[in-house]
Parts: sequence; structure tokens; C-alpha cells
Amino acid sequence: MSAQPHSNAQAHSYTADDPETALKYAIQHIEGDRVQIVEGVIEPLSPTWGHEKAAAKIRKQIEPIVEKLGCLSGGGNIDLPGTSNWYVPDVAVVPEHLADQDALLPNQTLLIVEVTSESNGDTDRTVKRRRYAEFGAPLYLLVDRQERTCTLYAGPGELGYTRVDGPHPFGTPVELPEPFDLELDTSGF
Repeated sequence: MSAQPHSNAQAHSYTADDPETALKYAIQHIEGDRVQIVEGVIEPLSPTWGHEKAAAKIRKQIEPIVEKLGCLSGGGNIDLPGTSNWYVPDVAVVPEHLADQDALLPNQTLLIVEVTSESNGDTDRTVKRRRYAEFGAPLYLLVDRQERTCTLYAGPGELGYTRVDGPHPFGTPVELPEPFDLELDTSGF
């Protein structure tokens, strides 16, 4: 069952029907901190400036295309219903008409980008890659700051992504396919 959006009026009368819903509801109401749930473990998000720099460089490059597509880019909530996962990607591109929802599903995105940190690199490389594929995220770009590489995954399926472009060393352009049709400059990550 997916976490359902709740208004403030409903918050006072909320009862948990199942642990997944309760957990996802709870993290959405933590004051002051952004957190995600990865395989049932609550993780606070505290990206470094280097991490933010890589995400900002990607947003800047894709923004003209994102606007033409009638989409938004940001780091909003991604729900994986039926699991104890609630992700907050570094960058996600989503159709603007879906932006009023509290959370979207991976298959409602056009692109998801995760930038690794020392503390969660393996999560982004393995767990999130597998889960994003399983839930139909069409494109997953992994910016691995520890390995200094970028890898683009496409062709999602229950067993993982069927197409992998990379890893490419930082500085090597990465081709984002349609609907982006963009050569992403990876220098300076």
C-alpha cells in the first residue's frame, strides 16, 4: 500500500492501517529535516557542497529541455509502493501536471539522477539502481563522485536495467537519449 497524502485536518485523526503507510506518513512529518527510507532504514539527507555542485550542474544543463517538455526538475519524493522505500533523489524530471502530488512513482519520471556520497554510495550504485528499474524509471543517471564516473541506465525491467552506458570518467560527455537528446557535460563534477 502506498503512503497516501493527508491534509492537516486528517493528521489529527490518522490511524495506521499497515507499517508501510505509518512509516511513510511519519517521515513526511519530520520537522526541519529531509529523510528517505531505503529498505526500511530511515536515512537523513545532508549532502555536501560538492554533492550539491554536481546536482546543480546537471539541473542547469537540462533545464532548457525540461521547460520545453513541460516538466519540472527537483528533488521531490518518490514512493515505491509495496516496499519500505521512500526516496528523495538528487534530481528528478517529472511532468509539471503531476507536481502537485506529495510523491510520485519512479515510472512517472523521465529521468532520475543520484549523486553518490561517501556515506551512501553503495545504496545509489546497487539498491536504488535495482529498485528504480523494478519500478520503471526510464532513465537513471548515477554520478559516482567516489569513482569519478557517470553511468546512464535505461530499459527498466523487473530484473534491472537492460541498457548501460558507462561508466564514463568525469569529463567524458554522456548522451541523454530522447526526450532529452542532450550531450551532458560531466566535467567539473
